[in-house]
Amino acid sequence: MLTDTPGLHHVTGIVGDAQQAVAFYAGTLGLRLAQQTVNFEDLLQHHLYFTDAAGEPGSVVTVFPDPYADDGRVGRPQPERTALAVPEGSLAAWRERLVEQGVDATPVERLGGDERALQFTDPVGTRLELVASDAPGDPHTARVDASMAVRGLHGVTLQSGNPYATASVLETLGYEYEVETVERVRYRAGGERATVVDVLLGDAEGGREGPGTYHHLAVRVPEEEALYEWRDLFVERGYECSRVKDRHYFHSLYVREPGGILFELATETGGIAAGAGDATALSLPEWFESERELVESQLPVLSVPSVERS
Repeated sequence: MLTDTPGLHHVTGIVGDAQQAVAFYAGTLGLRLAQQTVNFEDLLQHHLYFTDAAGEPGSVVTVFPDPYADDGRVGRPQPERTALAVPEGSLAAWRERLVEQGVDATPVERLGGDERALQFTDPVGTRLELVASDAPGDPHTARVDASMAVRGLHGVTLQSGNPYATASVLETLGYEYEVETVERVRYRAGGERATVVDVLLGDAEGGREGPGTYHHLAVRVPEEEALYEWRDLFVERGYECSRVKDRHYFHSLYVREPGGILFELATETGGIAAGAGDATALSLPEWFESERELVESQLPVLSVPSVERS
């Protein structure tokens, strides 16, 4: 029997320069560069994993740096924004930090004031926000002070080509309708972290994939066997599905749902964390090791900003 997902596993965006991305996500936001590997579909492109201190699924933002691509355009059908959970009471400190580092940060309130956030973008325009939350997490080896450190993902906002179809897929995965406003419908999974998915309503222009946009979002499933069961269900419904893939740190399945959003179903595993420090060396799965010399000759060497926490 298929098990409902407890929430998000990770979100993947497309950025420009790899070092610029490290400076922003590890430096400005204080996330840990937990893994630097390659895009398994393009060996000569980095794939960078940024996490909270623990590095568990539900805390992970990954990026594909592509410095030669044309800028993307946010629109339908894409994930529109990623929300990161930070402690209640820390938004003022975060706004000060972001402004000091040249990042415009706009306070917003949603759901009648029950949810407070700071909205901003990374250097190539990828939309992000920090949401005040009591979500669990281990901040104590994060790169900023524990009192404000990111606890992990809070959720993601989707700009669907067909909000009703996307909502149906979310409900199939185990998300439940929670609340609706004039601009969005909120769905929530039953886990303890990274549980929110908002589907935007209203008109939006068509998006174009490239730096500044998100490639996909991933939800958690318990083990590899479940991926085959989910694949059977989605194929039966006529959805576009990949085969089950070995992603080295986890196994996954990609599904393009009728609203146009690319979902990944990824297995729960602690492999992303791989140690308490930052990833200073390129990690390759064993089936790519024979290409290491070529890959390392083509990718830039990345440096990680020093830890600032007191």
